[in-house]
Amino acid sequence: MKFEAGTNIAIKIPAYQYADTVHFYRDVLLLEVEEQPITHPTVLQSHTVKFGTCTLWLDCVEGIDRSSVWLEIKTPDVPNATDYLTTNGIQTFDELEEIPNNMHWIKDPAGTVLLLKENK
Repeated sequence: MKFEAGTNIAIKIPAYQYADTVHFYRDVLLLEVEEQPITHPTVLQSHTVKFGTCTLWLDCVEGIDRSSVWLEIKTPDVPNATDYLTTNGIQTFDELEEIPNNMHWIKDPAGTVLLLKENK
């Protein structure tokens, strides 16, 4: 089984903290920030931040009271990887947020959310 870190990191941010967070990355740290069009049932607004070799996604989410970091993990064979993870006691949580059928949300033992997707 092979897994590797992806290049996307998402911070799910409560709506009341979102503008200040975008301001921090764009106007205080002076990083490259760009608003992204979004049509998603749970994400109200989204910005990307050029974060070294990674893309940091700032997602405004209504109904949460604290931010959380979500990571991306890639594998060449998602169905096989899902079976492997299940065998090792890791379940999918696809109800967390709408994604394509060929991907899955999983969590590490500390509760960090990871997007399991095909390495292309």
